[in-house]
Amino acid sequence: MNMIAARGRAAVRAKAALERFDFQRREPGENDVLMDILYCGICHTDIHQARDEWGGGSFPMVPGHEIVGRVDRVGARVSRFKPGDIAGVGCFVDSCRVCPSCRAGLEQFCEGRLVLTYNSVEKDGKTPTYGGYSSRIVVEEPYVLKISPDLPLARAAPLLCAGITTYSPLRRWGVGKGTRVGVLGLGGLGHMAVQLAASMGAEVTVVSSSSSKEADARRLGAGRFVSSSDKEELASLSNCLDFIIDTISASHPADDYLGLLNRDGTMVFVGAAPEAMPVRPFSLIMKRRQLAGSLIGGIRETQEMLDYCAQKNISAEVEVIAAAKLDEAYDRMVKGDVRYRFVLDAATI
Repeated sequence: MNMIAARGRAAVRAKAALERFDFQRREPGENDVLMDILYCGICHTDIHQARDEWGGGSFPMVPGHEIVGRVDRVGARVSRFKPGDIAGVGCFVDSCRVCPSCRAGLEQFCEGRLVLTYNSVEKDGKTPTYGGYSSRIVVEEPYVLKISPDLPLARAAPLLCAGITTYSPLRRWGVGKGTRVGVLGLGGLGHMAVQLAASMGAEVTVVSSSSSKEADARRLGAGRFVSSSDKEELASLSNCLDFIIDTISASHPADDYLGLLNRDGTMVFVGAAPEAMPVRPFSLIMKRRQLAGSLIGGIRETQEMLDYCAQKNISAEVEVIAAAKLDEAYDRMVKGDVRYRFVLDAATI
């Protein structure tokens, strides 16, 4: 098989600094799209994976699943893309295509084989996938997304994960005009949740441990800001919210926030705290509340989200960095020192 040279930044072992890594991509087949990568968002998941904090890491690992690029070549059977188009790739690059979830357009829940954009293997069971901290990528057309030229490209990259991760539950639980929405945490996910919920007509309240972010929360569309450390102020929200989207990635007392929900309210986890968090059954029982989770979105819904963001002029707030700053960016992210998403300029790899 002919191959294409690519370069990237990889962790050659768990917790290692990211370093130059030369590798090969497959030559595009008749259904493939070859993209020159322009930008790749940096997700906290990249840190967990590169440092093998969740276990099961395969090294060398090229992270990155918030990819925006320019189409270089397409296969003979590709119909939706042509050279020069701006396109995107999100958290996965293939799935079984035949299970109930895939047929329902919910490929992220594939019951066969979901092929992640990195730290995974192709459906042949042996070829490793390498992500977007690289110069180019080859993906089959059904898993490539159209990016509107109306979106600023660097700021569009995080939409491929942070955007769809928050958009999907807002749509799934019918957030709209007059819905009272709480957003827990104002980071990479939270700042997207605020913009999206506000654009849908919701009354948004941000709950954050960082009082310095109040001005940002209001600028992004929140009508109210509550410090999570102010117990009296937090208590004033009891039984007030219809829906909570929990973006916090560290362990925290879920019971404290469930009490903010009104009857029949729902709290959805999209942040992935590594530790178990106990929940008292009465926090749910007494107001018929629901506790749920949500995982990114399928291809169809991700394209819907990208089109929606272009229409509503919504994008991530980013700090664009060079490849040489990746390790520094990781350390800053762990400390919460970014507003609100780092994006890698692939030209610097």
